[in-house]
Amino acid sequence: MDQELRERIEREAEKHALMNAVKHGGEADVGAIMGPLMGENPEFRPHGDEIPGVAGGVIARVNDLTPEERRDRLAELAPELLAELEADDEEDDRVLPDLPNAEEYEEIRMRCAPNPNGPWHLGHGRMPAVIGTYKELYDGWFLVRFDDTDPETKRPDLEAYDDILEDIEYLGFEPDETMKASDRLETYYEHARELIEKGGAYTCSCPGEEFSELKNDGRPCPHRDKDAGTTLEEFEAMIDGEYESGEMVLRVRTDIEHKNPALRDWVAFRLIDTPHPREEAAEYRCWPMLDFQSGVDDHLKGITHIIRGIDLQDSAKRQRFVYEYFGWEYPEVVHWGHIQTDEYDVALSTSTIGELIRKGELDGWDDPRAPTLQSVRRRGIEGEAVTEAMVELGTSTSNVDLAMSSVYAKNRERVDDGATRRFLVRDGVEYPLTGDHPETAEPPVHPDHEDRGTRHIPAGEAALIEPVDVPDHGERVWLKGLGCFRHERDTLEYTGDDIEAVREGGVDVIHWVPADESVPVRLRTMDGDVEGRAEPGFVESEVDEVVQFERIGFARVDRVAGRAAAGTSGSDPRDEGEKSESVAYFAHP
Repeated sequence: MDQELRERIEREAEKHALMNAVKHGGEADVGAIMGPLMGENPEFRPHGDEIPGVAGGVIARVNDLTPEERRDRLAELAPELLAELEADDEEDDRVLPDLPNAEEYEEIRMRCAPNPNGPWHLGHGRMPAVIGTYKELYDGWFLVRFDDTDPETKRPDLEAYDDILEDIEYLGFEPDETMKASDRLETYYEHARELIEKGGAYTCSCPGEEFSELKNDGRPCPHRDKDAGTTLEEFEAMIDGEYESGEMVLRVRTDIEHKNPALRDWVAFRLIDTPHPREEAAEYRCWPMLDFQSGVDDHLKGITHIIRGIDLQDSAKRQRFVYEYFGWEYPEVVHWGHIQTDEYDVALSTSTIGELIRKGELDGWDDPRAPTLQSVRRRGIEGEAVTEAMVELGTSTSNVDLAMSSVYAKNRERVDDGATRRFLVRDGVEYPLTGDHPETAEPPVHPDHEDRGTRHIPAGEAALIEPVDVPDHGERVWLKGLGCFRHERDTLEYTGDDIEAVREGGVDVIHWVPADESVPVRLRTMDGDVEGRAEPGFVESEVDEVVQFERIGFARVDRVAGRAAAGTSGSDPRDEGEKSESVAYFAHP
């Protein structure tokens, strides 16, 4: 790395370090600035292995400043960033728009209606995050209704019911009521009978392709004028299982010449031979379509506001025909765009993730490579951080991207203050330590909390450091908490220099572990597993504790020498292997 490039990296690192320290009111951290530093300066990426060492010295100087000095220095280097921070401080916390016509309702009642065909991916979390937040804003009512009336195409997963409720709790909410649509078949049958008597539905035995052709031409099928008595008899025969799957359906009578063919005489009930996986619902064969079932339930539960994808605009239009027959008032509807997220190679799709698990390409729903709520939870990301990031996306009809960096930033604010600092060396290179160096390193448990004391790390006779941190021969390096060493003849020789070597001499600050007394740790990441060695005190960590591996990032402790986390899925096939190995899940920088 030439001197000009090094100086540019130092300038940019200082700007981001100051931004990080001022924003969070604490000390800057290498892991926290690496993402924005590399993102804004793609030309730095070929030198990614060297940059943490360069940035470490800069951050040490920034952390030596008082809060006032940091703010003044940021105003000097990047006044626009300071202005942005100040604007953020003044911004109203309420980022969701007002619900339409909310003042007209005594109580705001909303529902989240998941299909329990598998655990939730990240995109699913948006609905309960927003609805739960609206409930708090309006002191409203929140229903979770499992729309599980398709036992064939979107076959329910019996474990998913509880998994989804756990995800909602993880996001920070508790529904006022929970129900399963598959428990309510008789309710839907009663409303179908009433609709038939009102002239709003008829039974149809047209083959699918034949009806499609008639519908697209705006021509009625020959069964459309069937009298209510005959329709009722045939509908009862559907309920009693006297027809084969596909032989008969019940259609809602709409406008056969409607300009939108999708709204013409749509199917309300069909026959499915595949038994429902829930024992309580396994006897039923006549199942409502989602638009009928959901429409009836929304009315009966007094739902005032519905949030749904913009691709489901036709659902509201279909349901309005049913509401008009019954004389019901349709709820307010908010449509929003699709959500995608970055950083993952796997699509936000329950079926896609499930297939990768079946193929063995993912270890389970909580594999760190899976874009699921179970995964981010096991990585140590708090649900409230996910919720805050989701809420900030708003309810725009445009498609939106959830930047995981936003989730990470919000989680960092939550976990940083309590996270014990630890050293973890990946792919360590061993160097003997020579000279009259201290016998024990005393880095702080937390740099912002002197009252929490220091960690005691025996120096031993040799240290492990990461390959990217090995200094050139004759160059010095600062082993954090231990002191300054010079690389001489494949050893690290203690020089006795004080901290001014870092502040003024450009000496890089690096993490390290004693070669003899360090402990093995497998770090599970989105890019695969990494084997490393941690400082001896890591074995004192509690399972589920979030620690910060200095210069690497935050991680949740999953297992310490045989102490596995209670309630984890056990989906990692290696969990049944060597129990003496410690395991941590990487959360974020």
